Amino acid sequence: MADGATPRNHGTEPSGSRSQTLDRGVRVLETLRDRGRPMTIIDLARSLEVHRSIIYRILRTLEDHRLVARTADGGYELGPGLPALARGVSRPLQSAALPVLSGLADETGMTAFVVVPSGDEAVTLLTVEPRQSDAHIAYAPGVRHPLDRGAPGLALLAARPERAGERSEVARVRESGWAYSRSEVLTGMSAVAAPIPSAPAPASVALIFLEPPEGDPEERRVLGERVRAAAKEITAGQG
Repeated sequence: MADGATPRNHGTEPSGSRSQTLDRGVRVLETLRDRGRPMTIIDLARSLEVHRSIIYRILRTLEDHRLVARTADGGYELGPGLPALARGVSRPLQSAALPVLSGLADETGMTAFVVVPSGDEAVTLLTVEPRQSDAHIAYAPGVRHPLDRGAPGLALLAARPERAGERSEVARVRESGWAYSRSEVLTGMSAVAAPIPSAPAPASVALIFLEPPEGDPEERRVLGERVRAAAKEITAGQG
């Protein structure tokens, strides 16, 4: 897209009702997140299809607010100001979930996390890794995946009324109170999750772990019931 051209319209409103500069700034942050590595001004300009001078001005503004940071080799990466902003998202949920996740992670030796929906995606809001474990899977806040893939997403869907065309697994989650998935988000990784009932907004609590190919249904059931109990604790903690 040439400099000054109309940006892509991501919603249903006409593009004239939106801020082009803000849209580009958000897309810069999303691109840095998706690439998962520092990017140069030229890289970002090519990805967003805008002139380098525009990207330069956007980056300078984002850098002033600590939303991006420059690396030693002149690239740009997401900045330390973003976690501070994220702490304000769903504050009651995060406050109630943090002690529960800490106990869940230490008890199971697995990474525990809370997921919320964002459009058609499930977004990891908060994670806690076990303080003592021989090995566990790191899972950072901000990880996104399709809402209908993976145990956390299935648990989110189960918290909603039944919809036509939804996966059959969602109905089973409503019956059992917890979801299980394997290799749906990360190859070889398994997860169990439970919807958080009565939350002000939909959410789910989950564990991610590595299990043998054959798995152990009883171990899954135990973990599923544990995340289900954790979900009830988080609900109670929100008052």
